[in-house]
Formats: sequence, structure tokens, C-alpha cells
Amino acid sequence: MSDRESNGTSAKPESTSTRNGKSGSSSRSTRTRTRGTGAGTGTKSGAGSGSRSKSPQPAAEEPAEQPAPKKPGAAQVLRSAQDTLEALTGLESESVSSVIRGEDGGWTLHVEVVELRRLPDSTSMLGSYEVTLDEDGELTGYRRLHRYERGKADPK
Repeated sequence: MSDRESNGTSAKPESTSTRNGKSGSSSRSTRTRTRGTGAGTGTKSGAGSGSRSKSPQPAAEEPAEQPAPKKPGAAQVLRSAQDTLEALTGLESESVSSVIRGEDGGWTLHVEVVELRRLPDSTSMLGSYEVTLDEDGELTGYRRLHRYERGKADPK
């Protein structure tokens, strides 16, 4: 029992601040803290000596929950595509004009980049790039679609 108390004591400063706000009684938070010390998910394990023997089992449950990573969303893919294109071309990304998710889960983006800075800025040269990514957000290809002066309207 002194081992349990010494283990609980080392976790008390961290757990007290987190659990005191959630639980009304300090004795309840102490019991939860003692069970949670070994496994990290002590609320599912039994009380007393059962919590010691079941300590390895909750640890085995954690990897089962981790293999389902969430696929990146449009905003994350957008930022990743801009950063990757800047790294590959050395050009500054100006904006993203379209984001399309394909039926296969992949992504197609149109990114506007500054290819040549001029003064005044309205005469700077921009390039419109098509960037393709797989369903995990990894770059699979890119190409320049056209190049234009910032101040000019698209030709019809």
C-alpha cells in the first residue's frame, strides 16, 4: 500500500489541478488518480488489486485506437500544397483559386504564384499552377497552366 501511495503522490500535483475542477470531492479524484497511474485509462479498470493486473491491457488497447488516422481536410491540404510548391519551385505562393476533391480521394488545386516581382506591383508576373495530391495530401505532380501579368484581365 505504501507503493501505491508513493505512486499516487508523484502524480498528485499534475492530476489534482486537472481533476479537481471536474470532480466535487477530493477522495474521488484520489481514487481515480490511483487507478489511472499505471495505465492512463484507469476509469475502465476495476478497483483494488485488479487495477494492477489489468495495467498492461489498457496499454494494449491504445494502439488499436491509433491506426485510424483522420484524412486531411481541404484547409490542411491547401496549406500543404502551397508549402510544397514553394519549396519545389522557390516561388512565393499568392493564393489558391480552386480546390477539388476527386472521386479517388485525391486533390487538385490551382495555385497562383508570383514568378517575377515588379514595381509597381500591378505589373508583377504571376503563374497559375495545377497541383495534384493523393488522398493523404502528398504531392503527386504539378504543372504551370499559364503565366500572366497581375494587372491584366484574363483573355477571352
